[in-house]
Amino acid sequence: MTDHKPSSDKNSVEQNLSKNYIPKTSLGQLPIPNQTDQEMKKKMEKTQKEIEKFKTNFLKKYKNTQAIGIIPGQASKKIEEEYEISEDDSKRELLHILTIIPESQYKKIGEIKLEAIKIAKEINDKFWIHILTPIDFWNLGLDSKFEVMEALAMSYPILDKGFLGSIRVAQIHKSLVLKKFEKYVTSYVVGGSLTRGETVKTSDIDVFIVIDDTDVKRMPRMELKEKLRGIIYSYIQEAEAISGVKNKLSPQIYLMTEFWEAVKDAHPVMFSFIRDGIPLYDRGAFLPWKSLLRMGKIKPSPEAIDMFMSSGDKIKDIVNKKLFDIATLDLFWGVSTPTQGLLMLYGQAPGNVYDTVKAFRETFVTKEKLIEKKYADILDNIAIKHFKAMEHGKIKPGDIKGEQIDKLAKDAQDYIARLKDLREQIEKRIQEKSIEQIYEDVFKMIGNFLNKKSENTILKEFDDKMIKEGKFPPRFLSNLQFIAKTYEEIAKRKTNTKKAEKKKDNLTFKQSQKVDQARKYAAEITNALMEHTQRCELASLEKSRFKIKSHDAEAEVFFLKDTFLVQQNQIQKISKDTLIKTTPKELSSQIAEHKDKETKIDYKSLSIIHKIFGEFDLIY
Repeated sequence: MTDHKPSSDKNSVEQNLSKNYIPKTSLGQLPIPNQTDQEMKKKMEKTQKEIEKFKTNFLKKYKNTQAIGIIPGQASKKIEEEYEISEDDSKRELLHILTIIPESQYKKIGEIKLEAIKIAKEINDKFWIHILTPIDFWNLGLDSKFEVMEALAMSYPILDKGFLGSIRVAQIHKSLVLKKFEKYVTSYVVGGSLTRGETVKTSDIDVFIVIDDTDVKRMPRMELKEKLRGIIYSYIQEAEAISGVKNKLSPQIYLMTEFWEAVKDAHPVMFSFIRDGIPLYDRGAFLPWKSLLRMGKIKPSPEAIDMFMSSGDKIKDIVNKKLFDIATLDLFWGVSTPTQGLLMLYGQAPGNVYDTVKAFRETFVTKEKLIEKKYADILDNIAIKHFKAMEHGKIKPGDIKGEQIDKLAKDAQDYIARLKDLREQIEKRIQEKSIEQIYEDVFKMIGNFLNKKSENTILKEFDDKMIKEGKFPPRFLSNLQFIAKTYEEIAKRKTNTKKAEKKKDNLTFKQSQKVDQARKYAAEITNALMEHTQRCELASLEKSRFKIKSHDAEAEVFFLKDTFLVQQNQIQKISKDTLIKTTPKELSSQIAEHKDKETKIDYKSLSIIHKIFGEFDLIY
């Protein structure tokens, strides 16, 4: 499966619509509400008044009509095949009108159809009326007539109380999903209140998508499910934008293996899904399940029945368990989340529960000695001994009494209060490490440049050779001294913990400001020193570089250990009275070796150049 990242951004959807980005179905493209193909526009302009007249006259008699829509030209052929319209009638270029009536009027459908035909013929004899109830539409899915359902869903609505829009958005979403990864989709099914006939304007459109995971080899099944779920959900806004139906589609994704396990365990959601669901697409899996359920072949096990029956007898246990879950969950997240935050502050990536508890004890109790052992014990007690034990079923609701939960809650509050102090300690330790790094980086860099090691000699040499000679401004010396002094102050504070703790808050704030200032000074000095080094290297390069000019050629010449010529991005060197190709790396290496050395012109090389170029000028 190739990766795909469809945009769920509203602007992207609108851009797609403006480019006529409409999903193709087996019957062609679906028309967008208020947009349609040119052929239909012409037909509608010509017959608009007639269509409105039909709608008005029909609604006078049948006010409860749920939807009236015009079936587009690309879908008409499929409709004419399904309803066996004669070839002669087909040649008349019929305009097919879909009319959905309430299920309660099913017994009168013959009478209603005759009346509709009568009204239509009085207006335009090319109107061909199709009268269906919602169940008639759903039966097409049960008969695997998915293309006919698709054709009807393409209808351009001139009246819709929600039914046409619902099937339309589901069909569009189905087309987008199948276009991306049809081979993974076993069934695409609508269900819920829509197929039960209980939908209202605010109802969601429940969609169930079953993914075939029986042949998954390259990734874990749940990873496949989450990957496909992300793509499927990203198509929702796109489908709603195209269909003109907003905030309605609600897909649920199941792997075939987990779905079958749930059916075997008599999960009520799966039973309802199979009972009420109508496929818009199926590869021979859902419809057999539905038939087996109707035949009574899918039955809950006796154990499942016992489980359902006993649920009413366990109200007290359920209430206690919920209270227990709330207490333990809240306590767990209350202590584990800030603990992970402090570990991240210290530079450690958060792990699972066990790793977090272990890292907290090893880092802050054993290694850094920043917190007392009892707080690590509290974390261990809440996160491992209670939460994980509850999660693994080792502790049950009845095993913990109210006073124990009260004790856990008090411990958690003490723990959180202590973490606030720990945060200040960690930030102080970070400051210590930060100024150590700043000091080491800047003094090491300057020391290497001046070939000095101790702080005093570096400062003295920096003043003599860099400040007094005007290479750097005088403030650079005072800034360097500030970095050294800040480093010394924090180092002293580190060795005098008790004295520092008495003035902890004030000193920590001041030191934080000093460390930030030292970081700025160090960055400025480092950048200036790098630029100075580059200028020195450039000056050394210029000392060894000459130009030669002849009447028809020009090149750069470097008199180094060897003599190099650079001409039109080609680098050559003189070897045994001739020019041979070489690399930029060799040239750079010899330039670096030549640094601070005198440049001597190799006259033997000049005579060789003269043989190659003829008369030339040597320019420095």
